[in-house]
Amino acid sequence: MRRLQTFQDLFKRYRRPGDMVFALAFFAFALFLLLNLPVQTTWVEKRTALFAQPAFWPAISLGLMTLFAALHLAGALVSQRIPGRLAEALYWARSLEYAAWFMAYVLLVPWIGYLLATIAFCCVLSFRLGYRSARWMGIATVFAIATVVIFKGLLQVKIPAGEIYGLLPAGAFRSFMMTYL
Repeated sequence: MRRLQTFQDLFKRYRRPGDMVFALAFFAFALFLLLNLPVQTTWVEKRTALFAQPAFWPAISLGLMTLFAALHLAGALVSQRIPGRLAEALYWARSLEYAAWFMAYVLLVPWIGYLLATIAFCCVLSFRLGYRSARWMGIATVFAIATVVIFKGLLQVKIPAGEIYGLLPAGAFRSFMMTYL
């Protein structure tokens, strides 16, 4: 093992396969945030110290975030190519499937109600993850019901009732379903 290193050895970077994709995505995100800063914050016209301006600290943080993202991207661009970058990026993209499942769940809640959407969500995800027996579907259903009872019944989280509840006959049962489930 060498104890002395050259100046260039101190700055040598060993890139991982997905580094280029991450650097590019992070730079694009930082640039997007920086470009949207004027829409999201304002500069006060009256006599206010620079560091007390509402847009000052967000501008500093997003400016530095964009700068360091650009430096990271530049480092990724000049580093030697490592095989497997695309495979690693595709591996990361697999996690977006679960975000899509959640978005479908969020879109279903106003239509079929919190209870039915939660049961469907838990059962579909259990099935997707390979837990396909009746036992696991039962466990997923019990978990979903417990989740609904805890959040909507006990904690009284305000979640709009589903459109499907409007099809129930008028009365106490419909009212109960719309309020607690």
